[in-house]
Amino acid sequence: MTAPDLFKTVSRRDSLHFWQGNSLDYQKVRDFTGIDTRDLARMTGLAKTSVRYDDKAPKEVREHLENIANICNLVFQFFQDDVKTKLWLQTPNPMLGNVSPRDMLRFGRYSKLLRFVTQAMEEGGVSGERPQTSVASA
Repeated sequence: MTAPDLFKTVSRRDSLHFWQGNSLDYQKVRDFTGIDTRDLARMTGLAKTSVRYDDKAPKEVREHLENIANICNLVFQFFQDDVKTKLWLQTPNPMLGNVSPRDMLRFGRYSKLLRFVTQAMEEGGVSGERPQTSVASA
């Protein structure tokens, strides 16, 4: 049984272990994706000095990193391999106008990338139904 479309945009599990209970490990997401402080400042409209990776991180930083963690976990559902997931993020993709998914995230195109990933998963029959640790709600 597949999940209703309403829930296909959120990974069913935290395969990359970004979450610790109800808290996201912001540094782990940053390190995995290669998105740096300058990128996050540009994405959020905050000063670089305001970007933090702890429990005092501004709401804008937390939300962006949660969304990025979700994309990474959705892609992992297809590859079932963290190295291939990271490579997919870094590689320019002809389906995205020869822009890498990581650059899509850096340019603030999260919604477009999420649509691309979920459509590709539907076409490829990836449902992510295997039980594991679920992603905490934000």
